[in-house]
Parts: sequence; structure tokens; C-alpha cells
Amino acid sequence: MSSNETNERISYKASYRHGVDEKRRVQIPAKWRPTQPDVRFHLMVWQPPGQQQACLLVLPPRAYGKLEEKLEAMSFSDPQAESLRRFLGELSDDVFLDKGGRICLPDSMAKAAGIAGEAVLVGLFDRFQIWNPEQYELVKASDAALAPHAQKLI
Repeated sequence: MSSNETNERISYKASYRHGVDEKRRVQIPAKWRPTQPDVRFHLMVWQPPGQQQACLLVLPPRAYGKLEEKLEAMSFSDPQAESLRRFLGELSDDVFLDKGGRICLPDSMAKAAGIAGEAVLVGLFDRFQIWNPEQYELVKASDAALAPHAQKLI
């Protein structure tokens, strides 16, 4: 593990609405920030299955490590695995938490998710998502319809 990564376990819960400045920087809630400086987050454009809207999925080092292990274990000769690696690789980037507790959203990724001016950060326990506020309202409506069935998963 490099000096800019951590095994620190943080639980990403609740949702927060924050401004996005002209440099596309968004504040990460204090509760979600690792104690170690210069931690790298893996960011990808993500369109949840069944959703019309895309968001930015943010994987902290621990969650990203698990994904990377799965991708590395896939066969190089499997065309579906190769397609998945290309798809995820093209729509991904690494960002670092700055001293002010912000991450800078790459321009193309912010545009793909429709994020400008404001963003909603939604905790998913081991990761979080960053949404355009209007698009997130549509997703919440869809989630409400799925909730009775989804709760059976636990």
C-alpha cells in the first residue's frame, strides 16, 4: 500500500448537498474524510442499472482495491472481461482529497453526470455517489418504488 492510501474504514451514510465551485471542486463531508492526508479516491461515471441518469461513483481505497482485484482476476482472453475493463477504465479517474477537504471533479466526468453549481453526495456505506440534485430527485422516486422489494435483501 502506498503512502497515499489507507485501510481506514469509514462508513459513508446520509446525504449532503454542497456547492461545486468554478474549478469543479466539491466538499467532502467531514465525517467521510480519512484522517490520513492525500488519500486517493477512485471516481467513475456510473449509470446504475435501470436508471436513466448517470452519477459519479466514488470508491475509497478499500472498495477500489476489491474492484481492482476482481478485474485483475478476469481472463485476458475473455472478450466480455476485456470489454468491461475498457468500459470502466475509460470512464474512471483518480482524485485526491485536498487540504480543504475537497475533491476536484474532472471536467468530462462532471459533464457526463450533469454536475455543475451544486451536487448531492449520497452515502452507500462502503462508497458514495455524487449526483446532479435534479437527477437525484428522479432516482429517489424510483428508489421509493423499489424499497419494499429491496428491503427483503436484508
